[in-house]
Amino acid sequence: MMLDKRDIQILSVLTQEGRITKAALAERIGLSPTPCWERLKKLEKAGLIDGYGARINLKKLAPHVTVFVAAEIADHTAASFRAFEAAMGRYDEVVACWALGGGFDYLLQIVTRDIDAYQRLIDEMLDARIGLSRYFTYIVTKPVKGQAGLPFDVLLGEQSGS
Repeated sequence: MMLDKRDIQILSVLTQEGRITKAALAERIGLSPTPCWERLKKLEKAGLIDGYGARINLKKLAPHVTVFVAAEIADHTAASFRAFEAAMGRYDEVVACWALGGGFDYLLQIVTRDIDAYQRLIDEMLDARIGLSRYFTYIVTKPVKGQAGLPFDVLLGEQSGS
């Protein structure tokens, strides 16, 4: 799907303001509401927009700790990768998981109430025999930059100038 400047503007605004009204979105990108709405529906139908959500300030909600875990699995077979990935879906505390190329097999982002809860989770994963063989824990001490808008201009280069 070829995107033009207005499509990119829609995506950019939505990454920052997912709850913006259709009228306000149209005004921000310089279109009338109906063509803007049609473009938005086209972007959704094409699968470019996975969904809409809120960014929650966890510090104000409850005590918590965010931990990144570099994980290695024991066997590097397709079945082992599938089993580990399926297991990640069963742990609510694993809020993100990425398969990696290079030294580690996966990077997990885990949010728990405290370090003790994190260690109980890791112990549970080890006992569950999901293939986790080694893990390295990196505790977040403070957020520096969170989920921000995506760098559309950098990613699309000349394509976004149309």
